[in-house]
Amino acid sequence: MPHAAAAPAHDAGHDHHAQAQASTLKLGFWIYLMSDCLIFASLFATFGVLLHGTAGGPTGRELFDLRFVLAETVLLLTSSLTFGVAMLKLDEAGKGAPQAVIRWLVLTFALGAAFVCMEVYEFRELLHEGAGPHRSAYLSAFFMLVGTHGLHVSAGLLWIIVMVNQVQVFGLDAVVRRRLACLSLFWHFLDLVWIFVFTVVYLREFL
Repeated sequence: MPHAAAAPAHDAGHDHHAQAQASTLKLGFWIYLMSDCLIFASLFATFGVLLHGTAGGPTGRELFDLRFVLAETVLLLTSSLTFGVAMLKLDEAGKGAPQAVIRWLVLTFALGAAFVCMEVYEFRELLHEGAGPHRSAYLSAFFMLVGTHGLHVSAGLLWIIVMVNQVQVFGLDAVVRRRLACLSLFWHFLDLVWIFVFTVVYLREFL
């Protein structure tokens, strides 16, 4: 009888410990996102201060192709939509749910990778034209802001690869679901930052 009574108590304690770990993970990840917000806020502020520091060099209006950047924006925003569908597939029952999540994650990866490739191409063209970060303070701030966002997207792509592997190995257990939820927050955060980048860095030049 004592053993029988102890078993439910042990299970309840284990569940409580698991919930505490999950709450700590969520809090820690939100703190990380807030620190990232501070980093991007600093980069936006720097870009704003150096906006007119072209040193007689080319301005954004002369360098940027708005249609090209708009295509980049569509790719990244669409990837946010596909990631959202992947998260909705977590709630589907049945053996096919993990494969459905993987398919949408792979599509998200393809869109994000296309975005990064376009960004690398843009940087290469600017460097080829002699409009690298060494040319002016304005271009230094531009490359730092846009490049930092691109590095974050690249890190997100690596994270997607890891999560696809974990879904294949472990299925959609509680740990995998929590990690996917954190990745979803990270990915949508990057989309939100890009909207500000597109508006402040690119679109402003043509208004």
